[in-house]
Formats: sequence, structure tokens, C-alpha cells
Amino acid sequence: MDYPLDLPSPWYAQRWPWLLMLGPAIVLVACFYTGWIAFSQQDALVVGDYYKKGKAINQDLRRDRAAGALGVTVALRYDAAEGQLRGRIATAGGKAVTGPLPLHLAHATQPDKDIRLLLHPAADGSFAIPLPLLERSRWVVLVEDAHKTWRLEGQWLWPAEHAITLSPQQQ
Repeated sequence: MDYPLDLPSPWYAQRWPWLLMLGPAIVLVACFYTGWIAFSQQDALVVGDYYKKGKAINQDLRRDRAAGALGVTVALRYDAAEGQLRGRIATAGGKAVTGPLPLHLAHATQPDKDIRLLLHPAADGSFAIPLPLLERSRWVVLVEDAHKTWRLEGQWLWPAEHAITLSPQQQ
């Protein structure tokens, strides 16, 4: 009598081993992709001269206190339709702020999108400067005098906040 032989099929012909190997294979692909991202792009938030930056903090604090002693406040408002950044700078004593004032709008995560402007306030402290497009983001706003004796700094979440007022009390 002849009996048919039912030989088991080899492991690679089965569905279950391949299904079980699919999970680790996906993890390996994701691991290599993440490694490629990490090594192919520059770390934008790392500062090369971190020691000098750390030592400069005390000088920056003196500049903050100097702004407080003068009572300097800066109000900014961005009008996207006109492409204008308007504002007013004032001191507690009513003293006019003269000369150009550097304004730095630092993007929260991408330094290549930072914006540097030079403000020229009028006699009453008002100013307007063209700013074609302000990206929707969190901006760090820094205003200082030309001699870097005082500074004001703050966070601006645009367009959720249409305007911002920088004063020494908020720091």
C-alpha cells in the first residue's frame, strides 16, 4: 500500500515567521533613518563659545538693570497687511531716546530666520519700519541702545499676540 507523504513545508514558506520578523525590521529601518537625520543636519542651538556666553550673562543683567533705572519701555505692533512694524519707545522721565536702536527678532528654533532691524525713533518716540513678512512663530525680541548700555528683552507669540510691550518689570 502506498501512503502519500505529507512533508512539512520549510519555515520560509510559512506566514508566521515573516510576520514576527516584520516588527524588528521596521524598528531597524526607523533607527537608521533617525541616525541619518541626526548626523546629516547641524545642531542649531549649540553655541561654540559657551564659556564666553556664560560670562556675558552678568553684563546682560547690568544692562537690564540700566533699562529699569531709565524706565525704558518699548511697544511693538506688526501690521501684516501693510508690512509695517510700528511702535513707540518711552522713558519714565520723558527723556527722548535718540539715535538708532538695534532690534533683533530671534526665531525660536531656526537662527537663519532671525531678523535684525535698525529703528530710528522720531522726537515723540514713535517709529515705523518695513517688515514684509513675519512668520507665525514664537519670537525673542531684543531692543537695545546703540552703545549697548541698556536692553529690553521679551517673548512674542505672533500672530496670537498682535502687539507686545517690553518693560523692565516683565523680566
